[in-house]
Amino acid sequence: MTRLAVQALDPWFVAFGRAVGAALLAGAYLRLTDAPRPTRAQWRRLAVVALGVVVGFPLFTSLALTTQTSAHGAVVVTVLPATTAVFAVLRAGERPPALFWLASAAGLALVLAFLATGGAIRGALSPADVFLLAAVALCGLGYAEGGVLARELGGARTICWALLLSLPVTVPVTAVAALAYPPRAGAAGWTAFGYLTVVSMFLGFFAWYAGLARGGIARVGQIQLAQPVLTLIWSALLLGEAVTPATVAVAAAVLACVVLIQRVRGGSARPRGYAEARPGPVARRW
Repeated sequence: MTRLAVQALDPWFVAFGRAVGAALLAGAYLRLTDAPRPTRAQWRRLAVVALGVVVGFPLFTSLALTTQTSAHGAVVVTVLPATTAVFAVLRAGERPPALFWLASAAGLALVLAFLATGGAIRGALSPADVFLLAAVALCGLGYAEGGVLARELGGARTICWALLLSLPVTVPVTAVAALAYPPRAGAAGWTAFGYLTVVSMFLGFFAWYAGLARGGIARVGQIQLAQPVLTLIWSALLLGEAVTPATVAVAAAVLACVVLIQRVRGGSARPRGYAEARPGPVARRW
């Protein structure tokens, strides 16, 4: 959907405009549910969530997909489960064995080799590839931080507060982008933008962060293994993109590494200290 939207709309408008639209929905949800305000410490952690999933990932994927196919991007995004697991180690205190790090390094090496040989003639990473790698790193951070925070706030409130916190950045950038390149798109472009706003940037995170909080960030991150495969399928069906055998082979190899990562990690199904949407002791109503 991002690839479809940026074919008709400015990538900066797509990245930040969808966050503004989702923030309006988030504000309505928080008011209707009479959600308590986050504590000062939670606001700082929400800033990390906003950096990763509200600003970083949408922006860098939008910039990348203006010149790169979604099928190519799917290969790079294949390492997102491993990236999320690494940040889960740093944020949630998990201690995986050495095999975890070997498999993670192998997956990253496969992606870098794919980009170096197919992304540019002279073997250097293209700007689009750099944008995709930055998007994956920031998204993994946002997933892990949001998963930890959702144990206190709940999945829905975590993304909602992160969206509202981002408004001082997303509104001005959206306005500037709209003035510089007035948004004009057909039905397909606006439908894609609407999907990114309502589903990708808002409703999808309700279930995603709730699942990370309940089942463990690294363990539930295994579900992301389906994302690259589905992206390849949808890019062929909706965009008519050619999915080469080499792309499928690299994606399968990286998926094998990520599956190994998931199998060697330990941890309980429900992390210790999980609480369903539990506000802080000094939380205030808004």
